[in-house]
Amino acid sequence: METSPVTGERSADMNEGEAVSGYPREELEAMVEHWLEANRIAEESGDWRSMVDCYADDAHYGWNYGPEVDFMANGKDEIRDWAIGLEMDGLAGWTYPYESIIIDDKKGMVIGLWRQVADAKRDDGSEYQTAGIGGSWFKYAGNMQWAWQRDWFDLGNVVSLFFELMGEDKLSEGMQNRMKRPLGPPSEGHYKIGEAPKPIWPEDR
Repeated sequence: METSPVTGERSADMNEGEAVSGYPREELEAMVEHWLEANRIAEESGDWRSMVDCYADDAHYGWNYGPEVDFMANGKDEIRDWAIGLEMDGLAGWTYPYESIIIDDKKGMVIGLWRQVADAKRDDGSEYQTAGIGGSWFKYAGNMQWAWQRDWFDLGNVVSLFFELMGEDKLSEGMQNRMKRPLGPPSEGHYKIGEAPKPIWPEDR
């Protein structure tokens, strides 16, 4: 099966039994490199909105915020304004290094495992970082864009780190302002469980 990395179009000469959503591994590897470079640029600038072109126009991006709240951005504009906009505001200087990436070229999916590292260091020089493993699950849409993204992380550990930084007067003013936004509706993109426009478990997974 041949797919153009420019158009994302796939030829009809698929091997029998090959998944319809499959893409050449080389194209998925190129998408991963494109994504990692977009991340590096965003981390350097402190503004993740620059990553919006990595998403298809009808992409959706969500995660869970605990037993009562899901976050979901539906469409490229909401992803730019909410998921990599409002939800990331205050995190300038933070980094999200990917430690491992798994590519499923049959399903056209990628899983990336990352750390969340703060913009400050402890007095002994060690990093402040969220405990546990964070991750992102992507489905490829062709044309060097994601069809959807789902994240997971330990909210309790994230909040614990924020309060540790605050207690040591190392939490940025931007992040302190970010923490004033309420969790759940009516905050943009926050929905009661089961009420988001797209499910946390994507239908085409």
